[in-house]
Amino acid sequence: MKRINTQAISKILSANDTGDTGAHQAGILVPKNPEILSFFPPLDNSEKNPRYHLPFYDDSDARWEFAFIYYNNKYFGGTRNEFRLTRMTPFMRQNDLRPGDELILERDDKGKRRVRYKRNRAGGMGNDGVLRLGSEWKVIEI
Repeated sequence: MKRINTQAISKILSANDTGDTGAHQAGILVPKNPEILSFFPPLDNSEKNPRYHLPFYDDSDARWEFAFIYYNNKYFGGTRNEFRLTRMTPFMRQNDLRPGDELILERDDKGKRRVRYKRNRAGGMGNDGVLRLGSEWKVIEI
């Protein structure tokens, strides 16, 4: 089976993602969607909680290191079975990211990863005035 090779993904940030709810979650939940997961390096399920520390560069070429982790202790006697992107708090705080803002992750043909964002100060509020609590990842065509 051919591996998908997604070059760019984005996520509309939720209050949970930005830390505005006061919850102590371990990073942003990454769905088990093969198109989204293919943006990240594959993780070995035979290892408990495998991870990669990935460098990302912002528009000013500052380097940020995020961790892509597969919390898979379900297969080692625990209950968790989820992918997370962690170590993002300094980037979010420095850029004053808020719920509703869009986080954009890209990878160029040489493998260099970029991180940027788009502001949406509606705070997750839809055009119909309804607060959007959930947020989705999507693949971006570049």
